[in-house]
Amino acid sequence: MTARVLVLAWGNLSRGDDALGPLCLAALREQLPDSLQDQVEFLEDYQLQVEHALDLVGRQRVLFIDASLSGPAPFEVTQLQPAQDASFTTHALSPQALLQVYQDMQGEPPPPCTLLAIRGEAFELGEPPCPAALANLNHAQAWASLWLLEAA
Repeated sequence: MTARVLVLAWGNLSRGDDALGPLCLAALREQLPDSLQDQVEFLEDYQLQVEHALDLVGRQRVLFIDASLSGPAPFEVTQLQPAQDASFTTHALSPQALLQVYQDMQGEPPPPCTLLAIRGEAFELGEPPCPAALANLNHAQAWASLWLLEAA
């Protein structure tokens, strides 16, 4: 049975603030009430790829979580729509391009999808997340916890 809600985060734990997505996902997984365990699936990867379109099948809602270098602090929430963009021809897709792949593959619109973009500042290899990014993560995590309770 497919869980109704998917939380899909990506990033690299070895690249400073790029770890914000996976760190947020881990915290959400840890604090999810037992009563919702069968309604929410958590998926983490280094980047979005075409294959992730299959993970959207059968979902009622999806939350994408990633770090952002250009968004406002502490985080930004965007309702996503399918769009074919420049990432469509690369090995790493944007969330919008992934939704377009889903729509093309399934012949129907994707489930409602939300992007939680957590503001980061430093993405250097081998560095831990910076203090400002960790503060942003705490705010984003609180928002995402409420989103999960409403979604499930």
